[in-house]
Amino acid sequence: MIALGLEGSANKLGIGIIEHNLETGQVNILANIRHTHITPPGTGFLPRDTATHHRTHIIPVIREALKTANVKVKDIDVICYTKGPGMGAPLVSVGVVARTLALLWNKPIVGVNHCIGHIEMGREITGADNPVVLYVSGGNTQVIAYSEHRYRIFGETLDIAVGNCLDRFARILNLPNDPSPGYNIEQYAKRGDKFIELPYTVKGMDVSFSGILSFIETVANEQLPSGQCTPEDLCFSLQETLFAMLVETTERAMAHIGSKEVLIVGGVGCNLRLQEMMAQMAEQRGGKVFATDERFCIDNGIMIAHAGLLAFRTGFTTPIEKSTCTQR
Repeated sequence: MIALGLEGSANKLGIGIIEHNLETGQVNILANIRHTHITPPGTGFLPRDTATHHRTHIIPVIREALKTANVKVKDIDVICYTKGPGMGAPLVSVGVVARTLALLWNKPIVGVNHCIGHIEMGREITGADNPVVLYVSGGNTQVIAYSEHRYRIFGETLDIAVGNCLDRFARILNLPNDPSPGYNIEQYAKRGDKFIELPYTVKGMDVSFSGILSFIETVANEQLPSGQCTPEDLCFSLQETLFAMLVETTERAMAHIGSKEVLIVGGVGCNLRLQEMMAQMAEQRGGKVFATDERFCIDNGIMIAHAGLLAFRTGFTTPIEKSTCTQR
């Protein structure tokens, strides 16, 4: 079975084509094409502009994916798209294309939960069996585990996502958005050597990042001009503090459900320092960390195709009249 996946919940437009061999259980990635809406340093991306970017590029990217995969329209069994969560305008711009193709090509359609797309792709790529999942991205920060046929949220952010916190601090420092603000913070942090103590906000299984962002912005405004610290020191301090909070709540979830596996998914999951800190914790518990590289942890169409095809194989489809999008 072959699925076409369309992802556009934020600033990455992703088109993926995946093949499931039903006899052997083998999963083949036939195409994984991405086009990113990059804004100038010091700015974020607005829903309206992001939707325009997706509308402009989606047809050429689909054509490129079909060519890369060497797949004809008649070979595709199902069209999968991100139903949510995400930014409204970009989601809808991609959803309209998914719906139109389903009608044009006479194919069934499957709406996919973006979060489950990340988790299922992570499990497929790494071979993790039943892990505690740390899902960290620009829009989400959650500690998740599977229980009684559902993904259950054990802990989450009470305000902004960890990726949003990093992105907004990159904006304060005027760092480039290419390839991503989080990646540039990670490179700066490697050169930092002075640790500045920041608020550490863990509340049971939940975390809070907005106060840390306000605090470090004040420190940046007061100490950078006088040379008391460098941008590198601030990036280093912010990363160490945020990631320590995430490791603590993940460890608590591992203890609670008796798991020895941690799977890190989402865009921030690419960060090697986060992977390293999580690995140290897991090692102390006799466990193991699973993580993927930027091809799969950053938003992509292949995860939507994979999760959608898994659902489609059980007989699930989304009726056209219900093929809407939801931001939450």
